[in-house]
Amino acid sequence: MNNVIVKIEEIVLRHVVMRLVEPFVTSFGITNDRSCVIVEMKTADITGYGECVAKSYPGYSYETTGTAWHILSDFLVPAVLGKDLTDIETFVKNYSHIKGHPMAKASLEMAAWDILGKSQNKSLSELFGGMKKSVEVGVSVGIQLSSEALVERVVRYIDDGYRRIKIKIKPGRDFLDLKAIRNTFPEILLQADANSAYRLSDSEVFLSMDELNLLLIEQPLAEDDIYEHSFLQKQIKTSICLDESILSVSHAKAALDLGSCRIINIKAPRVGGLLEAVKIHDECYKRDVPVWSGGMLETNIGRASNLALASLAGFILPSDISASSRYYEEDIAWPNFVLNRDSTINVPSEPGLGIEINHKNLDSFTVKKEVFRSNR
Repeated sequence: MNNVIVKIEEIVLRHVVMRLVEPFVTSFGITNDRSCVIVEMKTADITGYGECVAKSYPGYSYETTGTAWHILSDFLVPAVLGKDLTDIETFVKNYSHIKGHPMAKASLEMAAWDILGKSQNKSLSELFGGMKKSVEVGVSVGIQLSSEALVERVVRYIDDGYRRIKIKIKPGRDFLDLKAIRNTFPEILLQADANSAYRLSDSEVFLSMDELNLLLIEQPLAEDDIYEHSFLQKQIKTSICLDESILSVSHAKAALDLGSCRIINIKAPRVGGLLEAVKIHDECYKRDVPVWSGGMLETNIGRASNLALASLAGFILPSDISASSRYYEEDIAWPNFVLNRDSTINVPSEPGLGIEINHKNLDSFTVKKEVFRSNR
């Protein structure tokens, strides 16, 4: 992976705001406009792109677009600007002394991966050792006004061709919503995402879900908990999948050793980047633990990265990588990813991320921009 040495000469940060096709409702609240930071990393003749998925509101994570901008501009960008880029392991050591802020770090690392792939004429999937040309995907459905409205929305997505449905749940909007879908679609792959909205004392709710034949229940308890999930998993038949609790491969090992979950959702931004995400995949694959790729309302930049990651052999469950049109009428990069008839999306095969930036759209959605140039 280190056949080519390139120097990082310039980094551009953009704060981008994009309107969603429809509001996305979770236990955290309602999202109408998605805010993110786009990283543009330049060498003498190659430009790489990364996407920071931190939102404007600190619900899913303490990171926001504001904190990411601060950490990137004041710490991460200065740590790598003017440095040679040879391989990712060496690249991340430049800022290993900076604690936390995995989403900000992941965006910088994604841009570096993009450059390395382009410099070696290899796709990210090839760099990772990906096995798949397309990956099985599903759709994530936010909380609706009623169970009836939820079923109507699910019908639409199934008609679109999605074979796995994930719905967001919260106290008071859980079992009956899931049962309404299961009664309508007895065979559909169905899973629930609690986004840490419950406590261990709510275990009866999850015991009732055992009759619904769910694929999994995602992150039912606190976002920083591994220990109490182990008690809940012992009480219920349905597999628990951890998301927010898994910030590193060491967290994954602890969760699996404790029996806190049987499945792990791997989000590269949550764990600090694709390098750590691949390590978590490898650990789970070694243990025969299934994994899947979670989504964070990404643009086509982040979506391309998620598809490359999900091409690895251990990603055997449908991932949250919906078609581009699921979230945005116009994106900031080509191609638009489309859903195949078998509920899969093709993995990019062009060098790097395998996408091309739509500069007109990128400029129109940019609300703030800053350019950093090397003096070295």
